[in-house]
Amino acid sequence: MFLKRTIQSVLLAAAFALLAACASQGGRELLTQQTKQTRADQIAATHEIFVATTRERSKDELEYFGGVRAPKTDFAKVDITVPAIHKVGNIERRKGRVADASKYFTAASITAYSEPAFEKATCANIAKHSGRALVFVHGYKTSFDAAVYRITQIVHDAGYEGTPILFSWASGGKVVDYVYDNNSATAARDSLEATLRLVSKCATRVDIIAHSMGNWITMEALRQLAIVGNPTINGKLGDVILASPDIDVDVFKAQMLRYGKPKKPFTLLLSGNDRALQLSGFLAGVRPRVGDYADSADLAKYGVNVVDLTAVKGDRLGHSKFAANPVVIRLIGAGLNYEGEPVSGEQAITDRINQLGRHLGESLGTAAEIVLTTPLTALRVVVGE
Repeated sequence: MFLKRTIQSVLLAAAFALLAACASQGGRELLTQQTKQTRADQIAATHEIFVATTRERSKDELEYFGGVRAPKTDFAKVDITVPAIHKVGNIERRKGRVADASKYFTAASITAYSEPAFEKATCANIAKHSGRALVFVHGYKTSFDAAVYRITQIVHDAGYEGTPILFSWASGGKVVDYVYDNNSATAARDSLEATLRLVSKCATRVDIIAHSMGNWITMEALRQLAIVGNPTINGKLGDVILASPDIDVDVFKAQMLRYGKPKKPFTLLLSGNDRALQLSGFLAGVRPRVGDYADSADLAKYGVNVVDLTAVKGDRLGHSKFAANPVVIRLIGAGLNYEGEPVSGEQAITDRINQLGRHLGESLGTAAEIVLTTPLTALRVVVGE
């Protein structure tokens, strides 16, 4: 018993050290006072990221939003550029205080909004993008700048054609803030529900991508919508992508039971080698987390398509494969941009993924490693002939 506890303690310390190393990369300042002149051909694209947040304004104007909880939702828009040298799956972020847009993701400006002004600006942007909106909910240990960089990378690499909206709850952004972050996510669920309602006023389709602990607040908001009889947000709810959910398996099952089997199955992305969730499970008393749960068929019974990414390469922790792997993020983008009838049935889903995979060129081998479990049956996805 002593040896077992010692080994667990060593593994826990190593995991914290690895997470801390990842967290220590760069500062939290999204804006900068020093900007290097950049040519137009050195910029791949400029993205408008709309923001709804429960973070308090930071005392540091360059950080803009910090990790302290605010009593009400605040709103903004970030104009951010992606360098032409960008590689799919990466986030090129500056290490110093000089903004060089030719090399790094660079926030050019932030515009603050009142709620009415935010609704007006967001709706105008959604109208320009065929009525489509994507709400991204980040996870644990995520500072505001990191959240902005991640949604920018997602929409850019996915080729998303709608309006991107970041819902940023008050994560402390530090490894030791796990309990604080969990409570912050819980406190923000009403705000997320209200944000989804606001966006649905003018959108014809609202897609959701949630990552890590962001899945907890997303499932709670959807559960609340179901309780009041509006689970699909007036029929506007599109794809719901749950990436690496940091949720206790039994809690997730209870949430899905209360929500009910979705007409269009949610997409659950998990990985058996997700070291961040292994640590989370250890902190929770060796309780399995949804994002690294081994029994995908068990989860599929609740109305979700389970995509097993265990064999797919990704980030160091295996926790952000949905965004870091070029094939996966492009498959997600193709699905979000798809305007045909909802795909259903085992053969139709397999054919759809095969069709998307054939357009990915040299990365076909990665797509062939994806295992899909639908509410109907388990499928091995094979790309190409």
